[in-house]
Amino acid sequence: MKNNLLRIIGGEWRSRKLKFADVPGLRPTPDRVRETLFNWLQMQVPGARCLDLFSGSGALGLEALSRGAREVVMVEKHPAAAKALRDNIALLGAQNALLVNDDAFRYLQRETQAFDLIFLDPPFRKGMLEPVLETLLAKQLLKPEGMVYLEQEAGAATDFARFGLAIHRETQAGQVQSLLLIPI
Repeated sequence: MKNNLLRIIGGEWRSRKLKFADVPGLRPTPDRVRETLFNWLQMQVPGARCLDLFSGSGALGLEALSRGAREVVMVEKHPAAAKALRDNIALLGAQNALLVNDDAFRYLQRETQAFDLIFLDPPFRKGMLEPVLETLLAKQLLKPEGMVYLEQEAGAATDFARFGLAIHRETQAGQVQSLLLIPI
């Protein structure tokens, strides 16, 4: 097994190292990108209700909890990744984390409460981003003043305006484009 460790960057669990599952396609958001993201979100995270869809390693959701999010719903379909998340939530004593081991679309169909922050890092090259955004929009799962952070392949052409979203901030690291979106 390779060195599957991630580090919490800031907040209550700053510098804690956590193991994540060795799952094909799982790519935790790099430290540098997470640091940039949470600098952007420093005023929004405390007290926020967050959704970490396609949670994977849990890097984004656990970072948000460490920095004072009120609640983070972490949705992860893969059993090994979900087990590692469950273990990390227990290790940290993260009582405000709710782990849902289910398909992202099934989860979205059931959810009725809107979120302040939504983290989206769907598997690349699977055509999931736009259907997820359509569902979030149709079900009004993003609060009017909320934000969506998403990672997509660099060079992907997504028309966010058709989902009622505009690019607020963006950065790129290697083949991954990171975007912070706000409602128009």
